[in-house]
Amino acid sequence: AMARLTRRSTLGLAGALTLGGAARAQQPWPTRTVTIIVPFAAGGPTDTVARLVAEAMGRNLGQTVVVENAGGAGGTIGAQKVAMARPDGYTLLLHHIGMSTTPTLYRRLAYDPVNGFETIGLVTEVPMTLVAKKDFPANTLQEAIAVIRRERDNLNYANAGIGAASHLCGLLLMKAVDTPMTTVPFRGTGPAMQELLSGRVDLMCDQTTNTTEQINSGAIKVFNVTTESRVPALPNVPTSAEGGLPDFQVTVWHGLYAPKGTPAPVVQRLSQALQAALRDERLVARFAELGTTPVAQERATPEAHRRFWQADIAKWRPIIQAAGQYAD
Repeated sequence: AMARLTRRSTLGLAGALTLGGAARAQQPWPTRTVTIIVPFAAGGPTDTVARLVAEAMGRNLGQTVVVENAGGAGGTIGAQKVAMARPDGYTLLLHHIGMSTTPTLYRRLAYDPVNGFETIGLVTEVPMTLVAKKDFPANTLQEAIAVIRRERDNLNYANAGIGAASHLCGLLLMKAVDTPMTTVPFRGTGPAMQELLSGRVDLMCDQTTNTTEQINSGAIKVFNVTTESRVPALPNVPTSAEGGLPDFQVTVWHGLYAPKGTPAPVVQRLSQALQAALRDERLVARFAELGTTPVAQERATPEAHRRFWQADIAKWRPIIQAAGQYAD
């Protein structure tokens, strides 16, 4: 009798497990925590955007979305981690404009910087500002261009290293004014800003998320925003076109990615959650304080994101090749 009882309970347990498995299979994705990898240090502009997005997406998905920082090598360490992750939608990448420049800046990578990912949607385009130390001898973009052309051998342009948004913005500026400057790379925009505030470097181009407070306090000078229209957080700052440099346009756009091969329904669900996050009142309010806005809903889709990304890769390729500075 004992043996029979044991066998029956084992069958019962197996049956329960099978049912449990079937019930579990029917549960809508996601059933556990989702991780967004940011390929930069905590506290930087991309990290700030990612944490707001993670919190809002988590509310829509009904699961916690955590941010993990995997910085280094111009964002390629974190990107590689996601490209090589299991394509199940639980490991995502939030990266900026570097996704457009990596394919040209790096000649040898352990992952495919374009075909290693599924696009989920665009998040935001952060405007950039051309700023200078407090006592820089110019007050308008036209005056600044004249100083750059006259004093180019004596000027230092600060950036956060090859491939950083500040580096790309500098390349575009030098192309637009047809004048090279000495560039001084730092480990991040934080240290670069400190040098600008202390007057040890002359010029820098950085995101409004990093410069708005310093501009409004009068600690640094500003010449323009690098967008088509003025930025609400800096209403008195002219655009590049208003300042006479219509070609000097660049935004630090951010996008969300999954590893190549992630199932289409999961990618679609993530895109829905991203669209909901970008309508989230708390996120919109915080973005506004940082001098940016979420992209329009139709741009937070996999298709729109991929089209925009491909066009941006094509835009930056000749600029980087002409500069001849590679990251490897």
